[in-house]
Amino acid sequence: MLIRRGFEPCPDAGPGRAVAVGNFDGVHVGHQAILAALTERGREARLATAVVCFEPQPKEYFAGAGAPARLMRLRDKAEHIAPAGVDELRVLRFNARLAAMEAGDFIERVLVGALAARQVVIGEGFRFGRGRGGDVESLRRAGRSHGFEVEAVPPRVQGGAPVSSTRVREAVAAGRFADAAALLGREFRISGRVAPGDRLGRRLGFPTANLRLFRRVSPVAGIFAVRASGAGLSRHPAVASVGTRPTVGGTGWLLEVHLFDYAGTLYGERLDVDFVARLRDEVRFADVEAMTAQMREDARRARELLAA
Repeated sequence: MLIRRGFEPCPDAGPGRAVAVGNFDGVHVGHQAILAALTERGREARLATAVVCFEPQPKEYFAGAGAPARLMRLRDKAEHIAPAGVDELRVLRFNARLAAMEAGDFIERVLVGALAARQVVIGEGFRFGRGRGGDVESLRRAGRSHGFEVEAVPPRVQGGAPVSSTRVREAVAAGRFADAAALLGREFRISGRVAPGDRLGRRLGFPTANLRLFRRVSPVAGIFAVRASGAGLSRHPAVASVGTRPTVGGTGWLLEVHLFDYAGTLYGERLDVDFVARLRDEVRFADVEAMTAQMREDARRARELLAA
C-alpha cells in the first residue's frame, strides 16, 4: 500500500478511484465493514482503492489537551488498513486550513481533484467540511454533479449499540479486554520498537523490553497480563506496565514488558503486545523494595491468568 500526504493529484489515478474517508482510529469491525465495501466497489468497477485519513485527528486538533487518547498511531493504522487490499492511504494534515475548508471545497480538492473519485464509501454518520456542514446526502448530490457514486455503510452493532472508537476506548481504559476484542475483531494491541532503558528492572530481577509510546496520553494505564509477539516470539506470556513510573521519577508514557522465562536481547526489535487482563492501577510506592514485592505478586497473578 502506497502512503501519500497532502492534496497533490495522484499521477496513477487511471480511470479513477474508489475512495473511503474517515479517522479509522482502532480499525474496529465497523471500519472493517467500510474497508470491505470499498474493496468490493473497487473490484466491481475495476478501480484502484484509496483511504483518506487525518493527522492529527480532528478531535485532537479542536480539543487539544482534552482530546481522547488515540487507539493507534499512524503506522499501526496503516498496517491494519493495508491487508484489506487498499492501494493508497492518503494522509491529510488537519490544521486551520483544513478545518476551515467548506464541504464543497473538500469534495472538489480532495475527492475529485486529488483522488479522481468515482466511488465514495463512508459510514452512515459521516460529516465533513467546516462546522461538519457536509453529510451523506450533500455528498450524494455532489456526486451527481462530479460523476461519483456514494455508498453509506450502516454501523456494525455489538451489545445493542453501534461499534465505535469511543466504545473501544472505554473498554480498554476499564480493562474490559474481551469486550474490546469483540469490537475490534482482535485483541487490543500496542506495538513499538524496543528501546534501551535505565536497566532498573534488570537490577531488580525483572528485565523489561521498553517501548516508548510517543503519545500525549495512553488509552491504557496500569499493570497488565499480556502476550508479546515479534523478534521470533509468538504470543509469549508476559506482565506489562503502562505509565509514567512515578516511584522512580519517570517522565513520559512507557510500556515495559517483562517476558516470562526469556533471556534474549530485543533492543531495536519491533514488538506487538496484546492485552489480556488488567491487574491493577499504577501507584507510587514508598520505596523500591515495596515496588519490587508488588512486582513479584503481579508476575504471579499474570502467570496464573495466562495459563488459565
